[in-house]
Amino acid sequence: MKPAIATVSSLESPLETILEDYAAGHVDAVDLWLGQADGFLADRPVEILRELFVRQGMAAVAASFQGGLLTSQGEARREHWKTFEGRLTLCRELGIPVLVVAGDAFGPLSPQDLGRLSASLVEAAKRAADSGVRLALEFDARAAFPNNLQSALAVVEDVGHPALGLCLDWFHFTVGPSKPLDLGLLSKETLAHVHLSDITDVPREMASDADRILPGEGNSPPTDLIARLEQIGYLGAVAVELHNPGLWGVPPRQFGEIAITALRKLLGQAAM
Repeated sequence: MKPAIATVSSLESPLETILEDYAAGHVDAVDLWLGQADGFLADRPVEILRELFVRQGMAAVAASFQGGLLTSQGEARREHWKTFEGRLTLCRELGIPVLVVAGDAFGPLSPQDLGRLSASLVEAAKRAADSGVRLALEFDARAAFPNNLQSALAVVEDVGHPALGLCLDWFHFTVGPSKPLDLGLLSKETLAHVHLSDITDVPREMASDADRILPGEGNSPPTDLIARLEQIGYLGAVAVELHNPGLWGVPPRQFGEIAITALRKLLGQAAM
């Protein structure tokens, strides 16, 4: 398993500072938050970002995230798919192997919506394959469908395209209707990416992104997940991802060093 830190965990800092400070804190792999990449590249060519990764000796093991592909319609759909093509180009140019796709089908869904969701993933997987990128569908516990591990895996397997896998976000697994036994459904063939965080001392039904904390420091340590990843021989990335505004102001050097140390300890890897 490859330990990584999601750059969204330091959302208030400039991307260049994040990469430099994470590298100084012994982080050599990141999950690149695409909103930060957009801001950085607004007035720079992509070569500058590629050179920054090389200079810091760092790899972007995934990019998060692409939304709006599943059930959007009309002009909104056209805009989301146009953005998606740009994301695939960026991933290809930066050598990012995995692009996380948000399972953002909210609200009541009709049979037509479900058909559109499936067809969208088929088309998205084909386009990703053409770009040499693998998609990782991340289920959201707040979504209408899929909102749990079992259903998300069923969707991925129904599409049946090697360029579509699953992103398991431990927060959404914990706060939603997923069950511990569902971890037995994971396989290294379908699992494409992992996001880790723990949860503060709140009932899981009331947990929000602001309750995400470092894995192993709360009430939902991902030890069962790590055991399953080891069992199936998962070789992909495991990224600490904290959408917690209360932590965004922590200096990236400090956060990166603490987070990667906690993650390596959890994964049973020696500190570097």
